[in-house]
Amino acid sequence: MISDRRTVYTVLPGNVDDPGAPSGGNTYDRRVCRELAGTGWSVHEITAPGAWPQPAPADRAALATALAAVPERAVVLLDGLVACAAPDVVVPEAGRLRPVVLVHLPLADETGLTRRAASELHRRERQTLLAADAVVATSDWAARRLVGRHPLPAGRLHVAAPGVDPAPPAPGTDGVSRLLCVAAVTPRKGHDLLVEALAIAADRRLECVCVGDLDRAPGHAARVRRAVRAHRLGDRVRLVGARTGDDLARAYAAADLLVLASRTETYGMVVTEALARGVPVLATDTGGVAEALGRAPDGAHPGMLVPPADPAALAAGLRRWLDDPGWRRDLRRAAAARRRTLPGWQATAAALSAVLTDLVPTVGRNG
Repeated sequence: MISDRRTVYTVLPGNVDDPGAPSGGNTYDRRVCRELAGTGWSVHEITAPGAWPQPAPADRAALATALAAVPERAVVLLDGLVACAAPDVVVPEAGRLRPVVLVHLPLADETGLTRRAASELHRRERQTLLAADAVVATSDWAARRLVGRHPLPAGRLHVAAPGVDPAPPAPGTDGVSRLLCVAAVTPRKGHDLLVEALAIAADRRLECVCVGDLDRAPGHAARVRRAVRAHRLGDRVRLVGARTGDDLARAYAAADLLVLASRTETYGMVVTEALARGVPVLATDTGGVAEALGRAPDGAHPGMLVPPADPAALAAGLRRWLDDPGWRRDLRRAAAARRRTLPGWQATAAALSAVLTDLVPTVGRNG
């Protein structure tokens, strides 16, 4: 059986629509499916339940069953969190299907892995990516990272950076003191480093609202809470859990400055979400964050980047933000200008569509 032209099967993590566990990867997957469907693709979704990238045997078996039901030579877009964790399922189907693997974060780059676990995830990822017809990274940095880690053939790797939805300018709170961090509370996102920075800058009056899933790494979240108490920052740092929709929009609207202390970040969608509202950014210079931050049309920076894993540098950035009103005005002006140049999700879908179209079978067009 030959699949129809402009048809794609997408394999998504089972929690892709879970409002209690929002993530950049899930947002990307959902928006791309929607945009592809709106541009003429017939999108057939397959959700893969499981604790990816460490699924149970039953979850791997369910994925194998789902892929076996996909028509021969169909184009299949697989989230890398699922595909790269299950080469024993994906690779045997690669000769029958046209798999495209979307890598949000190289699996071994997750913070907190043992050397053995990272090595095993790296091995699985390599098997899957080398069997894929195409690989899509979500930033230029991620593409370079994958080339450095895996011997991908020339022409197989592509980039489709995340888009962002237009949003109204954020009025903020008092223009200075309300910080916002939007990230799941996991070791990679660096909330512990942010708390240390706020403790160093405790002589400045700041309030930081941390919006993000508290259940993904509960042990780490507990350590962050203990650090908040130990530094007596309970009246300044609030961990409010995951927020979506209007609740998240209200958090952005109240923000004067977005802060992101990640140890590594493939892109940093929250950076562009803040800039879409004209909110400046203070973040760590890691991974693809600089790409997300970008520049205003006149070359001005809409934020400040500091070295990763350096609470003192982050604290220095916070102090400057508070103490230098001229700099704050410059950042706000640049953020407002950058807001007008941010690409939307249509650009992301167009980049992906070009990759998928190249893999649509030519057999069947002649009957």
